[in-house]
Amino acid sequence: MTKLEQIEKSVAELSPEDLKAFATWFEELQADMWDKQIEADAKTGRLDKLAEQALADHRAGRTRPL
Repeated sequence: MTKLEQIEKSVAELSPEDLKAFATWFEELQADMWDKQIEADAKTGRLDKLAEQALADHRAGRTRPL
């Protein structure tokens, strides 16, 4: 059995309360990982082209207020 299969089996056996707690923890983990990836991409300039395009679109009037 792979590590992933073991995790899946363990998660499937959680009580409803523990499953809810696990789901909350996992969502927070994913959000934190996403934030770190965005931060790393911003530091390396990977988002510069997208930011430049967004600013150009805004200057050209191709945006609307939220």
